[in-house]
Amino acid sequence: MSKVIIVTDSTADIPPSLAKHFDITVVPLKVHFGDETYHDGVDLDSDGFYKKLSESDVMPTTSQPTPHQFEEVYRKLHDEHPEAAILSIHLSANLSGTYQSAHIASQNVAEEIDVTVIDSKKASYAIGVIVVEVAELASGGSDKEACLERVEELLDETTVLFMVDTMEYLEKNGRIGKASALIGSLLKIKPILSLNDDGEVYPFEKARGNKKAVQRIIDEFKKRFGEDPVHVGISHANAEAEANALMERLKTEFHVEKDVVTNIGPVIGTHVGPGTLSLSFARVK
Repeated sequence: MSKVIIVTDSTADIPPSLAKHFDITVVPLKVHFGDETYHDGVDLDSDGFYKKLSESDVMPTTSQPTPHQFEEVYRKLHDEHPEAAILSIHLSANLSGTYQSAHIASQNVAEEIDVTVIDSKKASYAIGVIVVEVAELASGGSDKEACLERVEELLDETTVLFMVDTMEYLEKNGRIGKASALIGSLLKIKPILSLNDDGEVYPFEKARGNKKAVQRIIDEFKKRFGEDPVHVGISHANAEAEANALMERLKTEFHVEKDVVTNIGPVIGTHVGPGTLSLSFARVK
């Protein structure tokens, strides 16, 4: 048994097969369509979400797990593995209250269970890269200190750049100003977005059209990672063909040691909308 158990949340957009392989516990956030509530990845998957989004007159909203839900997860894992430490790695605290819920839960069980809660300051598979890399270490028998050291490295160097098909969802969910969304749509500008050191969405650059935006992202990753071996994740919102084609291109231009193409799930999809492509890179040790 591993000395360390990894917990994350559904916004990490880790493929279920990968989560199962590394024994990663995923706590779901919720998506609300009016009075209907769904658990991200549990009773509403990506395909069902984007279909519902296209048919619904209601803009969905999202909510984080409660501290009680996290506490139940921590207690269950502790009952199953009483000697293990738990590392709980979550969506940027500046984008969601998920980290805060997990932190409160960890304080509630602190006298009984060794739980360390970490703000990834990332979203989607940019969290997933960190979680999967650390879960692989843990599955190999690395202790808590070694896993935390690797987390710190990955928090510093994991880079995400993403493109949205429309700025409508970012604007409606309060992630970007109405004027910026309108101007971008009128000029057919493709914004390249990222997350800053505080885990907030910011405009990295603007390009005219998809082709130029993709090339700019590739150029930026070449500058940052060069020929180093990398773990690359592409998460997509109902754009699987584009994501797969882009991954094949990346494999010819980078030293890709690990590659994951995954769906942007319902919660992140609520905020970025269909057609989004997100690229996450980290060095492999």
